[in-house]
Amino acid sequence: MVSIKDVAKQAGVAISTVSKVLNNYPNVSEETKKKVNQAVEELNFVPNSVAAALSSKQSGRVAILLNLDNATQAVDEINMKSLAGVIQKAVEINLDVITVFYSMLRNMTLEEVIRYLQSQSITGLIIFGMSKDDKVLHRLIASEIFKIVTVDAPIINESTSCIRIDQEKAQYEVAKKTIEENGCRRILYLSGRKNGYSTDERLEGIKKLAEERKLSLFVRSGGFSELQARKHTFRYARNKDVVVCASDLMAIGAMKALIEMDIFRPVCGFGGITLMGYAGKQMNTVRQDFAGMAAQAVVELKRLLDGGRGMEFVSGYELVRMQYLDIIC
Repeated sequence: MVSIKDVAKQAGVAISTVSKVLNNYPNVSEETKKKVNQAVEELNFVPNSVAAALSSKQSGRVAILLNLDNATQAVDEINMKSLAGVIQKAVEINLDVITVFYSMLRNMTLEEVIRYLQSQSITGLIIFGMSKDDKVLHRLIASEIFKIVTVDAPIINESTSCIRIDQEKAQYEVAKKTIEENGCRRILYLSGRKNGYSTDERLEGIKKLAEERKLSLFVRSGGFSELQARKHTFRYARNKDVVVCASDLMAIGAMKALIEMDIFRPVCGFGGITLMGYAGKQMNTVRQDFAGMAAQAVVELKRLLDGGRGMEFVSGYELVRMQYLDIIC
C-alpha cells in the first residue's frame, strides 16, 4: 500500500511538506504543490483518513459549502437559517458535518479541491449559493466523485440532487399581486447577481408577467445590494409605478429611498427575511423556508450516500406581507 513516505520520496520533499500540501496549508510554493500533486497522481495515493472510511464502508463526513461574500451582514440571516437547518437534521440522523466557505476554495484547481475534501474525509457536500460562474464547482459535480446536493442550482446527475423553489413562478406571483393591488403599468425591476441561477429564473418570471399584461418593464442589476437598489430607485423610480426587487434587501433599500424622496411607489421583495418587518412600510414578498430546505438537503444527501440516484425536489413558498408584530418575540 502506498504511504505518505512514498509520496514524499517520489516528489523529493519532506513528509511534512506532503502533509501540508494535502491539507492545503498556506505558504507552500506552487512548484512544490505541483510536485506533490503529481506524485500523488502517479502513485494513486489515498490519504489514510479517506482509506479508513472507504475500507470500513462508512459514509465519512459531509460538508456544508456556504458563500459569505456578501456586501452587507444583513443577508447573513439566510446563511444562518440554512446552517441551523443542516446541523439540526444532521444531528438527528447522525451525520458528521463540517462547514467550508467559498473563499477557502476560490483559488484552487479542481484537483486541489478534490484532495482538500478527501483529506478531510468528506464524501458528500451540500452547496448553497452556487452561480453559473463557479466553474470548478461545476466540474466537481460533473466528476461525480462526491455525493452532492445543490440548493437553488438546478443541476442533477447520478450523484447529484437539487432542492429549489420555482423561482420564476414565485417572482411572477409576488409581482402580479403587487401590481394588481396598486393598478401599476410601469415596472422598475431590480435583478440580482449576474449569472446567478435564481437571478435568471426570477428575471424570466417578471418578463413573463410584463409580456402577458403588456406592461412597461425597465430592468437594472441591483446585485442583491441594498446600496445599489437605493441608487437605482433615486435615479429611476419617479417615472415608474412600482419597484419590484429580486431580494428583500434590495426592497428595503428601494423603500428607504422612496421615503427620502417623499413619494409613494409600491415595492415588493423576495426571500422573507426578518428585516422586512422593520422596513417602515409593509411590502409583499416571497417567504422561503431556508431552514426547512436545508434540512431536506441533509436527508437527500444521506439517501445519495446510501446508494440513491440524483433527483430534483421543488419546495413550496408563501406570498406574505411582513409586519413588525409578526416578527418580534
